[in-house]
Amino acid sequence: MGGNTRIRISSFVLRFLYTLILYLGTPVLLAHAGWTGWRNPAHWRRLPERFGFSTAVPQAGNTVWLHAASVGEVEAAIPLLQAVRERYPTLQLIITTMTPTGAQHAEQRLEGQAVHRFLPYDLPSAVDRFLKRVGPRLALVMETELWPNLFEACGRQGVPIILVNARMSERSVVGYRRVAELTRATLSKVRAVAAQSRLDADRFISLGVEPSKVTVAGSIKFDTRLPKGLIKKAASLRRFLGIDRPVWIAASTHNNEETMILDAFEHVLAVHPSCLLIIAPRHRERFARVATLCKKRGFNTVRASDDKDYDPHTQVFIVDALGDLPMYYAVSDIAFVGGSLVPRGGHNMLEPASLGVPVVMGPHLSNFEEISQWLLDVRAAWVVNDVGELASKVLSLLADSSLRQRTGEMGRQVVDEHRGSVERIMTLLRPYLTA
Repeated sequence: MGGNTRIRISSFVLRFLYTLILYLGTPVLLAHAGWTGWRNPAHWRRLPERFGFSTAVPQAGNTVWLHAASVGEVEAAIPLLQAVRERYPTLQLIITTMTPTGAQHAEQRLEGQAVHRFLPYDLPSAVDRFLKRVGPRLALVMETELWPNLFEACGRQGVPIILVNARMSERSVVGYRRVAELTRATLSKVRAVAAQSRLDADRFISLGVEPSKVTVAGSIKFDTRLPKGLIKKAASLRRFLGIDRPVWIAASTHNNEETMILDAFEHVLAVHPSCLLIIAPRHRERFARVATLCKKRGFNTVRASDDKDYDPHTQVFIVDALGDLPMYYAVSDIAFVGGSLVPRGGHNMLEPASLGVPVVMGPHLSNFEEISQWLLDVRAAWVVNDVGELASKVLSLLADSSLRQRTGEMGRQVVDEHRGSVERIMTLLRPYLTA
């Protein structure tokens, strides 16, 4: 008993210190919100939501709330939200995000299907107000979003929390272990964990989740449905961009990554002078910066949003609209998936694989350890470590259409073989949704 008491007191003290730091840091949060609002005035109007002053939602008390941090998590959550809506049409769906880009993507992709709110800052008063206005009967949290005060409030108010599509990298484990007792106390409020892989499941267990609460459900990303008419639109776009010219996409790229990609592109152009490079930066605020970088490097550059006719001599095409990435994957011969040449853990390589596009990625893949290994094992993807290897791999794939076809087909098979995560999660959720 003494040991348990010490743990409870220690976790309470840690949460108190965490909360105190948040309150002291509120001016910084407001300054950041002000800067975001300066670039997007609509964000200022919704600033009260960050402190829990959300407009009360219809059917409060009969809502299923899902939290997805940003664009990638929103997109991954769509098949699950659609399944809940189809099977339980009387429930009101609420989706929260942390980022404005995530909010915009949620509102575009889920218009008429779910109500969007910003997740409040993890301040006790803010989360209490939020829960009162939303009135969730079930909270679904995507991937790895652990908020001590929010989880504590849900536990106190009897709102079941389930982590879905849950993943836990080794790097995250190291961070959470630094505050092990607070982590354990936070995770104790979770009713169930639907982990992406056995490795993720074991890591959650190592942080204190009871093994009986953990299920390996696979990744929802395998169940993502392609937008209707995508292939037809992509065929039309490819004719527009040029049927005969090679097309290489670098998607979800981060700061410093575009420089390496452009260095590799110069090598590719030396062999394939008609090659088109499509760049899709990960974050909206970097669209203009990346376009400027390409122009300074001397590349004939066009942004998708430019109000002008496409120039067949264009060398770099910047995707600067959210939600269009699947179509640009579909028009490409090769896909480099970013966040992997720089230490960001990589991004979703299943989108190009599901479309039969060969995948190239850097060595930093902690966000997709098991998934990337499945693709690598069947040679549906390759890892490159630097500019030289990236250029060499792109050139070898462009030179061999049969290799691209075989590789793309293997990637498609991997995706097909691992579908079913949504159905496994729905089985887990059934007792909570029918209660």
